[in-house]
Amino acid sequence: MGSPRRTPAGTSPEAPHAPETPETSEAPDALDALEATGVTIRRAGPDDAVGGVRPRWVALPESTAEVAALMRVSAAHDLAVVPAGEGTRLDRGAPPERCDLLLDTCCLLLGDGSGVAHSFGDLVARTGAGLSLDALATALSRAGQELALDGVRRDGVVGGTVGGTLATADAGPRRFRHGTARDLLIGVTVVLADGTVAVSGGTVVKNVAGYDLGKLFTGSYGTLGVITEAVFRLHPLPADRRWAGVAPPAAALPALVAELAASQAEPSAIELDWPDAGGDAGGGPVVCALVEGVAAGARAEALRASMEAYGSAWVTSDVPAWWAEPPGEEVLVELRVPPAAAYPALHAVASRGLPVSVRGSVASAVLQAALPPETGEAEFAGFVTGVREDLGRLGGGLTVLAAPPEIARGVDRWGPSGALPLMRRVKERFDPGRRMSPGRFVGGI
Repeated sequence: MGSPRRTPAGTSPEAPHAPETPETSEAPDALDALEATGVTIRRAGPDDAVGGVRPRWVALPESTAEVAALMRVSAAHDLAVVPAGEGTRLDRGAPPERCDLLLDTCCLLLGDGSGVAHSFGDLVARTGAGLSLDALATALSRAGQELALDGVRRDGVVGGTVGGTLATADAGPRRFRHGTARDLLIGVTVVLADGTVAVSGGTVVKNVAGYDLGKLFTGSYGTLGVITEAVFRLHPLPADRRWAGVAPPAAALPALVAELAASQAEPSAIELDWPDAGGDAGGGPVVCALVEGVAAGARAEALRASMEAYGSAWVTSDVPAWWAEPPGEEVLVELRVPPAAAYPALHAVASRGLPVSVRGSVASAVLQAALPPETGEAEFAGFVTGVREDLGRLGGGLTVLAAPPEIARGVDRWGPSGALPLMRRVKERFDPGRRMSPGRFVGGI
């Protein structure tokens, strides 16, 4: 998953695989045109590299109008554009075929600079794409409300921006009860590759007829345009939270998870942590269920009582240290299968003979698996190919979220997709010049 792009000077040395995009005779004219928009433009540095490809420039727009102006200049000068938030997910996806302009959304807040317009009586909030999830949670909590997206935690801190979370479709543990970003998003403002501003859900500047922009742009990895604002459906902030957990025998996982998912205690999330899923060190799985809201303590105790059939269970009011955190950073894959196939998917990972740590939403069957940083190219290719074939038979798939280029060059990071012909038609409709994050997504889109 990588470290954030914004790091103190001198803390992130230039990597040898981060070549600078070559200058062309058009670069001076393009730079002049970019600067003429009035947007802050700077030369790119090594920390701005996207999948090892360094852009020429970084732009820091402060409004949808400024993003539109940048995109019009980029269209006129055939500049490839990659949007970025905090930079915590810039190593996801394939390296771009080219990258001229990194469009940093950090300053995309709302007009008053707060980043959020909260209609608390309607349980709705409009936010700028550059607002961090942590800042959004703080703002909404003052009115006793929340956006039920957990974000990615690292060392207990929630990272990521609104725009980055939508672009990568991250959801988190509570997807089990509240759904994903697509389910909570009720409106979006985007800027297309030619500078057109389009709005779906709300006051329309231009509506792209026949398309649900929110669903299209969520999970598009910046390949269709730039998300600048979003409108979300909110939930009341739970009055209480409890976690009930147990360390069951691996063979008992299907029965335990099915029982928890059907429980009248109505857990908001059912998560798995298995640090040694592929080894023989004896570290078994741990399953935790989150209970929120009214009588959370009593409901968690009911879960604990049922969990006792699978091991010594417990209840805590403290969030588990591993909750919503990836199991690793450098070599990370994501598994998605139908919920009933979660245990066979775990077996497919564990049977490859490699040390692997697995964590994620076991009831929703969205799991992440981390391999050691020293995994070799052949080992990694064999793991990805073998697990992907097994998951395909289960109706699922595997995506490489993060891996150094030297071990990932032999694999398709996304894998096959039956929706690829449709995705290519959508790409052609929204970005016919292939200038938005070209080559980053499924099938080289």
